[in-house]
Amino acid sequence: MVAIISDSGRQFMVRKGDSILVDRKKMQDGDEIKFGDVLSVEGKVGSPFVEGASVTGVVKGEVKGPKIYVQKFKRRKDYRRRFGHRQKYTRVEITDIVS
Repeated sequence: MVAIISDSGRQFMVRKGDSILVDRKKMQDGDEIKFGDVLSVEGKVGSPFVEGASVTGVVKGEVKGPKIYVQKFKRRKDYRRRFGHRQKYTRVEITDIVS
């Protein structure tokens, strides 16, 4: 069974057993998380969400994404700055899809 969920403005296509990275949530390992914003499940498309559908997952920890470098400069002014950033994500393993 395949479902498309929405979380923090991003969409994920998930199956039971999949592991996804969502924006950081203040939850502990093993906590259960429920996604209620299900856009599509088993071919049913909601407008905007499928009523009564939900996706449940278990938090598997916090991970860091890839390092992204940001550069700023102003021409002819001898101004150059470079710094990096690593976004923190929460890993969620999908355990159940209810249609």
